[in-house]
Formats: sequence, C-alpha cells, structure tokens
Amino acid sequence: MKMIATLLAATALALSATAADAKGCIKGALVGGVAGHYAGHHGLLGAAAGCLYGRHHAKEMARQRMDQPLGQGQAPDDRGKL
Repeated sequence: MKMIATLLAATALALSATAADAKGCIKGALVGGVAGHYAGHHGLLGAAAGCLYGRHHAKEMARQRMDQPLGQGQAPDDRGKL
C-alpha cells in the first residue's frame, strides 16, 4: 500500500510540473533514485537529492551558455544539448 501511495504521489508531482521547471530534475531523480535504492533502500531520498542536483546542473549549464559568445556557424539553439 505504501508503494502505491508513493507511485501516485510521484505521478501527480510529475504531471503538475511544467517542462521549464523540471529541466534536469527528471534525469537526476532517476539516477538518484536508483543509486539511493542500492545504497540502503533510500530511493525516495536519492530521487529528491538527484532532482535538486539535476536542476542545479541545468541552471549552471544555461548560465554558461548565456555567457559564451556564439561559435563559428553555430545557431543559438544548437548549443549545450545534453
């Protein structure tokens, strides 16, 4: 029952977040959740930490992209794709 409630809560949060707000969070949460699960059954804690780190990393990458001038023949939307 606890697992079903957790999955429902995670699904509700995922559906309520917009794409701009979740940039980096989904990938970080997946990696953190798996790592947390194998590090002592702390999947939810790992997912939360992974989401925070992924979001931080995405913001850093966006900031770096804004600070760099365009390269030779590079369009603005081609830079920094992960």
